[in-house]
Amino acid sequence: MGEQDAELWERCVDGDPDALGSLFDRHSDAVFRYCLSRTGSWHDAEELVSVTFLEAWRQRKGLTLQRDSLLPWLLGVATNAARNKARSIRRHEQFLGRLPHSPFVPDHSTAADERLDTERLVRELLDGTAGLTDGERDVTLLCLMNGLTYEETATSLGIRIGTVRSRVHRAKKKLRAAAPHLLDHTGEPATILESRLS
Repeated sequence: MGEQDAELWERCVDGDPDALGSLFDRHSDAVFRYCLSRTGSWHDAEELVSVTFLEAWRQRKGLTLQRDSLLPWLLGVATNAARNKARSIRRHEQFLGRLPHSPFVPDHSTAADERLDTERLVRELLDGTAGLTDGERDVTLLCLMNGLTYEETATSLGIRIGTVRSRVHRAKKKLRAAAPHLLDHTGEPATILESRLS
């Protein structure tokens, strides 16, 4: 099975970049799925994964691993990075909107059809969660759409498990009323990323 996260993290603290590489290999797919579920963009998700692991390396001296897995902490970093990126994009678009004859032109890359399909599905999910509060959306993306436990979600967001439970309950109720197309046959939010990106 190899070294546990705590052992690898100790090596990171000592300045071993290979240990961070091992943690990246272990957790980058889960971080990517979560970032894609937040942004709806393959490119932005890849960028946020890089930012997350760079931040882990930057903070290695100040972080003592409290759990068996580094993943909940990484997802918390990814959450903050995604929020910062969204704010930056909004400011940029507002700035461009004030310029004469400078309409915002989205980046049209030559991504593969599968990536475009996945991005479209994730955008539908994001549109469907528009009626949720920020807190409800966070727990929906982490817990319901990316499969984290309530405890892992609480750790990632720095909140209590009871808060996660109540936000999940409210989010499910709102989704059932406003976006039933996002629910699977059991009435739970669909987890498209696990099957498409695993």
